[in-house]
Amino acid sequence: MSRGKKIYEGKAKILYEGPEPGTLIAHFKDDATAFNNQKHGQIEGKGVLNNRISELLMTRLEEVGVPTHFIKRLNMREQLVHKVEIIPLEMVCRNVAAGSICKRFGLKEGEKLPRPIIEYYFKDDELGDPLVSEDHIAAFGWAAPQEMDDMIAMTFRVNDFLSGLFGAIGIRLVDFKLEFGRQFEGDMVRTILADEISPDSCRLWDIKSNRKLDKDRFRQDLGDVPEAYAEVARRLGVLKGVANLKIVSKETAK
Repeated sequence: MSRGKKIYEGKAKILYEGPEPGTLIAHFKDDATAFNNQKHGQIEGKGVLNNRISELLMTRLEEVGVPTHFIKRLNMREQLVHKVEIIPLEMVCRNVAAGSICKRFGLKEGEKLPRPIIEYYFKDDELGDPLVSEDHIAAFGWAAPQEMDDMIAMTFRVNDFLSGLFGAIGIRLVDFKLEFGRQFEGDMVRTILADEISPDSCRLWDIKSNRKLDKDRFRQDLGDVPEAYAEVARRLGVLKGVANLKIVSKETAK
């Protein structure tokens, strides 16, 4: 399937015009970044693994009634998706204390939270994606009240489903980030899940050992980054067909 001109390049993906109006082709890169783009790396094979993992998770979510931008996987690194207008918010759902919430509230990493917590971050790399409140969102018009209701409901639904799915393969879903977009269909507009779901956007720990199987291995210089991603893919059953994939981590600090 031929792709059109490049329309956007982010930290982990490149978006191209799709073959039909209202579609895009998402190309998954091997680039890895952390700490507001201060740390850079190349993890050869990461894009292939994330493409396959996100394909599976988006497909399963569609099956349980969560609308997504995913249409189909095209090849090892690319998938066809619906074109959306991204809502400039990151919805972070936390089940276990890790990352920034530990620093903000003095929590111990690994501490189970009283209940799942959703936080909102304004998508702006130059500002460092700041934490914001619902008052900020309403005041600045980043999302309408109905959109917020839809995103919150879908985030909790995704959390329930993925917690069970990962739990069944011995992985704890610590937290994850979701992005949503507006899909326009004539005079109608609906809010759907966009971007990706992968070890880049989730914290995933082995239930028995608490071994980290996600991007924190890159952030914290724990080593074996590609092997951890491959382990998630293996447990999900999507490593078949990429068994001979060369996975090499090359990390640099800015």
